Amino acid sequence: MDLFNALQWRYATKRMNGNIVPQEKVDYVLDAARLAPSSSGLQPFEIIVISDKELLEKVKPAAMNQPQITEASHLLVFAAWDNYTTERINEVFTRMNAERGLPDAATDDYRNMLIGIYTQRPASENFNHAARQAYISLGVALIAAADQQVDATPMEGFNNDALDELLGLNAKGLKSAVIMTLGYRDTANDWLVNLKKVRTPKEQFITELK
Repeated sequence: MDLFNALQWRYATKRMNGNIVPQEKVDYVLDAARLAPSSSGLQPFEIIVISDKELLEKVKPAAMNQPQITEASHLLVFAAWDNYTTERINEVFTRMNAERGLPDAATDDYRNMLIGIYTQRPASENFNHAARQAYISLGVALIAAADQQVDATPMEGFNNDALDELLGLNAKGLKSAVIMTLGYRDTANDWLVNLKKVRTPKEQFITELK
């Protein structure tokens, strides 16, 4: 399936049939999400993968009891840094330089510039920036899932504070930004499955300045 056929095929699946997504397909989606671009390569978020059914049952009330949560094979929680700190930025650059075979001081000018910018901003502003990086990864994960013909649903309809408490994210310096279910569509019970995909017409969606 080529990219555009995969994007035509995918939709925000409302009901899933409970079938398990093979681990190699889950890994494919996660690897794609990990390779997604992020500002300055900081990747200021983590992905928590939940497949335990008892835990998914506990998540469901925080997600407005939407059925995809427990019908899915896996739930991916994109959890962004609650703030940018000197320590977090240093850790990324130290690892980056080591893997590239560079001395740790090689990127000091750029690193210190970032530290100077981020550490002067409110934590709320930094979290919002980190969350936007998580959304880039989410988009890549959605495309990767479609490429594997695995259904995926991006979801913002959940209580962030309740989910953070359930998963102990605050203790890790993380806050949930968005979640995504992975599974297979329930064609008999999903009201959206056979409806035409509708998008804004190209002439309204795209403006070309020449």
